[in-house]
Amino acid sequence: MAAISFGGLGNGVDFGQVVTQLAQIQRQPIDALNQKKQNLQSKLDDYTVLGTKLLAFQSAADKLRLSSSFDQNKASVSNEDILTATSTTTAGSGSYSIQVTQLAQSHQITNKAAKAVSSTTTDIVAGSSAGFTFKVGTGADQTIKLGADATLEDLRTAINDLGAGVTASIINTGTESTPSYRLTLTGTSTGASNVISVLTDETSLDFANVSGTGGADTLQSAKNATLVIGSPDDTTITVQRESNVVNDAIPDVTLTLKSKTSGTPVAVNVSSDPGKVQENIKAFASAYNDIVKFVNERTTYDTTTKTGGIFFNESTAKSMLSRLRSALSESVSGTSTYSSVGQIGFKTERDGTITVDDAQLSTALNTNYQAVRSLFLNQITTTGVAQRVTSAVDLLDDVGAGSLTIRKNSITDQINRLSDDIARKEDAATRYEEQLRLQFAQLDSLLSQLQSQSKSLQALG
Repeated sequence: MAAISFGGLGNGVDFGQVVTQLAQIQRQPIDALNQKKQNLQSKLDDYTVLGTKLLAFQSAADKLRLSSSFDQNKASVSNEDILTATSTTTAGSGSYSIQVTQLAQSHQITNKAAKAVSSTTTDIVAGSSAGFTFKVGTGADQTIKLGADATLEDLRTAINDLGAGVTASIINTGTESTPSYRLTLTGTSTGASNVISVLTDETSLDFANVSGTGGADTLQSAKNATLVIGSPDDTTITVQRESNVVNDAIPDVTLTLKSKTSGTPVAVNVSSDPGKVQENIKAFASAYNDIVKFVNERTTYDTTTKTGGIFFNESTAKSMLSRLRSALSESVSGTSTYSSVGQIGFKTERDGTITVDDAQLSTALNTNYQAVRSLFLNQITTTGVAQRVTSAVDLLDDVGAGSLTIRKNSITDQINRLSDDIARKEDAATRYEEQLRLQFAQLDSLLSQLQSQSKSLQALG
């Protein structure tokens, strides 16, 4: 429908403003519905956030629910100058006496001094071309073709560009005034099986000793790392590995060897890590507090404005907190030392949050580690605290019957019904405004005609 305007022919009434004000009055119920819809959407959004916080709390509980996640072990060594040790959290507890009798080494060779050159840019190819072939261990042959003017530097660069497990470098074994340059080949991998073999050398370096005066000097032999596990006074086990990082001698423990042992063997201990468990327990408490604070902030009541928070009078939010509080704080039957989290340092504050006494928790873990473990773990005849929390969250967040899910679905249905109601009332308000504009336009036209007739009569008089 085309827009209707009013002539404003001096009748003293602004019909456009009248129509706008009448239309606004007609829209007041719609505005109220939109505000109600907005409030419901905010409530739904907050319930969605609350659901996320519930899952975070459940995730924190999972780190304390099973023996595989609750038992946290760490490795320590008596002398980190000899070796270091790291372990996964599931490494088995144990103590080991270790001697490092040999570090793993990479193979390193150089051409004989008799075949050294006086300059790194000296031509090392006698003919029109030369080949240089080497391999590492039982690996594939690596061949380089050099042109007539190739130098020591060219050969070094060509070997390094291959990336075939050997690094080439140049050393001056002479003096500054009388240099004597030799090519050094160093294996990139340690271990006795990674020996560098020069199969063909047609350069003047003569690694292959074609002339009878060439060949190679070994600067460092290829060797395996050797560990002796056990007390020197008793039966020992010798372990050899190609690397100085040994990750399969002790299951789930990685040993990094740094130097040989001289004298006292190194003690490697894998034991429980109360500190890590304490971190997980505190994170568990923090995740619970995050939920309590979130709900508390939305259940307040402002006596001045007489308005409540988004969760004020929301029984679902309150019942959720009550269920979680029970799962956390109720006694655990069947345990001998600790039957509640209050006995290991948990304390409930007036606002419903909990604080954890670090000293009390630390003492409990260090003196009664298994008892704390039993308090949280799900066992054959006992449902631990962590399992109770996990189950409580599952019930609240169940896709079919969870109270959080039901409440969110209910709010969503209310929003959808309001949206439909608002759409109908919007259509009615639009039609009402159009009718008003048409009626007042007709009135405006009539007044204009009457005013014109009045002026004509006045002119005749």
